[in-house]
Amino acid sequence: MGKFVIKTAKNGQFYFNLKADNGQVILSSEQYTTKSACNNGISSVKENAKLDERYDSKESSNGKFFFNLKAKNGQIIGTSEMYETSSGRDNGISSVKKNAPDATTIEE
Repeated sequence: MGKFVIKTAKNGQFYFNLKADNGQVILSSEQYTTKSACNNGISSVKENAKLDERYDSKESSNGKFFFNLKAKNGQIIGTSEMYETSSGRDNGISSVKKNAPDATTIEE
């Protein structure tokens, strides 16, 4: 099972990473001004992770692949790492679908 790790940025804002069982980061959030808002973002990821239509598969200008997970309102709630191949990106989406819904939350 994956886990959400909440961290505090140097500017005092909060963000989270979703990590797979192997410890690899598979999704990162934007920065939030409060820990409560950060926890709301985690809840939104858990709620939207299983829905195919919430994933936006992208290719960057340097030819690498990534995806965004969006909330029902279209707001981006998480962004993946960069992948060398589209199949790597697709595996990343599968990993978020598998790990996010039941992931625990910890603070670092």
